[in-house]
Amino acid sequence: MKNLNSTIYSKAFRVLFTTAFMLITLPSFAQDDSVKVEDSGNKPVRSTFESTWIIDNQTTFVPQKGTLEFMINHRFGTIYNGVSDLYGMYGAGANIRLGLNYSLCDNIGFGKFKGSVAVGLGSTKTGMVQDINLKYGFLSQTRNGKIPISMAYYFDMGISTEDKTDELPNGNSSDRLSFFHQIIISRKFNDKFSAMVAPSLSHFNVIDPNMQNDHFAVAVAGRYKISPQTSILVNYDQPLTEHTDNNPQFNLSTGIEVATSAHQFQIFISNFPLIVPQYNNVFNQPNSQHKWYQDLYIGFNITRLWSF
Repeated sequence: MKNLNSTIYSKAFRVLFTTAFMLITLPSFAQDDSVKVEDSGNKPVRSTFESTWIIDNQTTFVPQKGTLEFMINHRFGTIYNGVSDLYGMYGAGANIRLGLNYSLCDNIGFGKFKGSVAVGLGSTKTGMVQDINLKYGFLSQTRNGKIPISMAYYFDMGISTEDKTDELPNGNSSDRLSFFHQIIISRKFNDKFSAMVAPSLSHFNVIDPNMQNDHFAVAVAGRYKISPQTSILVNYDQPLTEHTDNNPQFNLSTGIEVATSAHQFQIFISNFPLIVPQYNNVFNQPNSQHKWYQDLYIGFNITRLWSF
């Protein structure tokens, strides 16, 4: 990776070390039978997260083999204009992504590193981005506490299908490709609280000369259940790479999730408008005329699961 300086690595190390330490070593306050049961062997904990999404990021949840998942991710326009456009509901800049994922197999791997693999595709309005993705949950937290965390790898490749521009002169060729890699680490502390940390690398084949092709970031997110079906969600994304110009801003989002065995609905407010993860992490530019909290977006995620 070119032109990465020690500041990036120092910042990344502090964030990752602190969060990972909390996930692994914090006492499991009010921990109940679903998290740690002495006679449950090495069975994985249930429902660390209810959905594959937590607002703007993926979770460690991968549906079991034979599950088809349909996703709707939507962002309205910015709330800046207030009631004049109903806080973005009638405003410009709305974005939507439709996606399908299918879990191909279970127990892929060796030893303790085994899990499910899902593949998927999606289409996003802004940028006319078509993406394919892969998710592999390769480590599961166990109820007896012998494995204290769950881990998953998420990959996404996107291609912009907009008309040719000076920046993207070669049609739908490699100039338009982007890639996203993320390691997700989560822990369920008890029946109410789960948390995760997820370092990521985004890559664009062609980008503004003042920006680097590779961009590091880290996400931290948590879920707190307030009823059997309802949870409060919080998500934070911190850019780590420092570019010569056009540095993206952080993202802070919070919302509510309502979940059943086959449906998950999340409604939230966020300042990530672009949905596809590498676009959000690299191109979340601050508005020089507004404060960051004035350019938030109301959004929702809906997922539906079918088993075959």
